[in-house]
Amino acid sequence: MKASQFFISTLKEAPADAEVVSHQLMMRAGMIKKLGAGIYNYMPMGLRVIRKVEAIVRDEMNRAGAVEMTMPVIQPAELWQETGRFEKMGPELLRIKDRHGRDFVVQPTSEEVITDVMRQDIKSYKQLPKNLYQIQTKFRDERRPRFGLMRGREFIMKDAYSFDRDQTAAKASYQVMAAAYRRIFDRFGLRYRAVAADSGAIGGDLSEEFQVIAATGEDAIVYCPASDYAANMEKAEALAPQAGRPAAAQALTKTPTPGKATCADVAELLKLDLKVTVKSLVLATDELDEAGKVKKTQVWLLLLRGDHDMNEVKVGKVPGLAGFRFATLPEIEDHFGCKPGYLGPLNLKKPVKLVADREVAVMADWVCGANEADFHLTGVNWGRDLPEPELVADLRNVVAGDASPDGQGVLAIERGIEVGHVFYLGTKYSQAMNATFLGENGKPQFLEMGCYGIGITRLPAAAIEQNHDERGIIWPDAIAPFTVVLCPISPDRFPEVKAAAEKLHGELLAAGVDVILDDRGERPGAMFADWELIGVPHRVTIGDRGLKEGQVEYQHRRDAASSNVASSDIFTFLKGKLAA
Repeated sequence: MKASQFFISTLKEAPADAEVVSHQLMMRAGMIKKLGAGIYNYMPMGLRVIRKVEAIVRDEMNRAGAVEMTMPVIQPAELWQETGRFEKMGPELLRIKDRHGRDFVVQPTSEEVITDVMRQDIKSYKQLPKNLYQIQTKFRDERRPRFGLMRGREFIMKDAYSFDRDQTAAKASYQVMAAAYRRIFDRFGLRYRAVAADSGAIGGDLSEEFQVIAATGEDAIVYCPASDYAANMEKAEALAPQAGRPAAAQALTKTPTPGKATCADVAELLKLDLKVTVKSLVLATDELDEAGKVKKTQVWLLLLRGDHDMNEVKVGKVPGLAGFRFATLPEIEDHFGCKPGYLGPLNLKKPVKLVADREVAVMADWVCGANEADFHLTGVNWGRDLPEPELVADLRNVVAGDASPDGQGVLAIERGIEVGHVFYLGTKYSQAMNATFLGENGKPQFLEMGCYGIGITRLPAAAIEQNHDERGIIWPDAIAPFTVVLCPISPDRFPEVKAAAEKLHGELLAAGVDVILDDRGERPGAMFADWELIGVPHRVTIGDRGLKEGQVEYQHRRDAASSNVASSDIFTFLKGKLAA
């Protein structure tokens, strides 16, 4: 490829609305152009990266036994209504009507459609297992699209779906896909972690996220450096408290804390460790009647240590707390007789359901609100001052330094960007859509399912967040738009330079190397700046003076300076670099 034939459109400055590095650099390098909020044109330079990502994904999916197909972007609402997701998915699901007033959705994912396909064709256990995948455009109507391709509304995703006869076979299919994902991310040349995850709206009970490690990542990844334990923050657990509760050593005392409404402020005022304070979080659950109106509300009080934060996913799994909301101010005042900031489990106006975090359940002589403005209670103890907690659960986010749940060390936390997710779904969708087959016993059985996604267009952005410097992008070889760029200096003035560049370009093309020859006649500084911004990994500079000395210059994008290579050896030298 020659640069004069290609479409190169670089910018000196990023648009003002580009917040993160990947968004800024993809815009400046001419890889994407904004069309609307969260909607982008994939320009030729960016599309080359996307196609390379797709090729690796497709190769490993095929190798793992998955079969490619394509499902429509526009899908009938009836299928989504069968599973209940037409209503449950909320405003992220873009709903549209055709000219006849029939409801459709713009697909954010395709569990319903693939289940419909399989329930029509799979009749017997002899036809299983099956695994189908697509690489297709998706749309999620993000409330606040931002960060370019990291959180756009329209995107490309690879989604695969496995179908098996029973749980054992389905979990074997899951492991095949999880192994394929590891090969895929290894080939991308990125630092990543596979972490245990919560299944969220998709459903299921076995799930892993594939996170590209980056300081700017939105997700917190928890891992143990001394073992294989890794999970995202929603799923991560610390080792349960091993020591028993100490005996009470303090009297229960009502202590003035004027204007001190947070645990941190109270601890500072009383000159106590924040770890002896307990925060009170008030939630509510509503029971609805057939018309969808609230007929009964239950108020809950959650107790967490003052230095800990509530984990909403864990809380939502506590029996009775599914679908919880935060209590309103009138509900809080009605039950506690006090505004937030001074709440606690003693001296309530009305009873609440109390849940103690398992760390709080083993505390003694702790501090909490007195349910009276400007006062807290010190020296609070279970069993003496209030009943033992009936419900104890893991309610909190882990923190760095917590004991790993496998007992192999302490936990560390780093940031990551989710680019892939694998789920074991079980029969969540097949039951809802009556997708059955005849088992060996001749009786109908529900298909066991798994689903597996990779964010094709998100992955280049994640790669940039991990690989960049002040000059621009630094692509791994496997997904760079071009692997090698040839930069002849003043080829119009020096025929020997032009001829040497053309010769090397032809040799590399013949050898299957993805090379571009910059024949635009740009000044060296502008030419180098473009390719450093675009991030091509290997650059060869060919100049008149060097050729007279039998040399050209080679520089990897990560190198601080170029090195001289004999012009007669440069082809072999490059082949060696690319093979490495």
